Amino acid sequence: MLKQGAKRFYDEVSVGSHASGLSILLDTRPIKTPAGALLLAPTRGLAEAIAAEWRGQGEKLNPETMPLTKALNTALDRVSVNRNAIVTDLAKYAGADLICYRADSPAELTRRQTAAWNPWLDWAAGRFGARLSITTGVTHVPQPEEALERLQDAIAAHDEHRLVVLHAGITITGSAVLGLAFAAKAIPATDAFAASQIDESYQAELWGRDAEAEKARAQRLADLTAAEAYLNLL
Repeated sequence: MLKQGAKRFYDEVSVGSHASGLSILLDTRPIKTPAGALLLAPTRGLAEAIAAEWRGQGEKLNPETMPLTKALNTALDRVSVNRNAIVTDLAKYAGADLICYRADSPAELTRRQTAAWNPWLDWAAGRFGARLSITTGVTHVPQPEEALERLQDAIAAHDEHRLVVLHAGITITGSAVLGLAFAAKAIPATDAFAASQIDESYQAELWGRDAEAEKARAQRLADLTAAEAYLNLL
């Protein structure tokens, strides 16, 4: 397993062919995942981008600068063997989807929520036949079972690589609908994240921004952007 600060142990990085994909070679030795499998990329573009991450390392390795490597490791080691559990966990977000819970005031906040969120509820209804209900406040409201089943089916339709992307989209935004739209390339990372931050952005305008909260927010956006890069290379 790659550790933070480990000394660089290779000189050359290249991409090699394999019957099941494309390998990334460090001085002719193929990289393996933490679980010991070959790190095989499904596309040339992804393999070359991961090779570039390894070429870009200095004397000490920094895993934080290799998000594509991390994503591929996750797809191969974790998603492929825990697929059903991951689908079930992600589907739970639809039952309490962020964009279904609205403020009843002030008027400006409700306007922003409606403008940012209603089009994506319509998108989910049109694409998956899944119409979720809108409510005000934070009290849980059960969603139609048929809509939840259709959204779970939509989540389950993703392969292990796209489930990595979808996991980021749903968990970072707090919305199964926004996550599905993100994984379908219907909404870019910056817009999906902005839509998920309507409430926080409004409160920051009123009361100012907290440095620690902004740091955490920037990291979540960076993670979503890295997932978008991975998606675009598949």
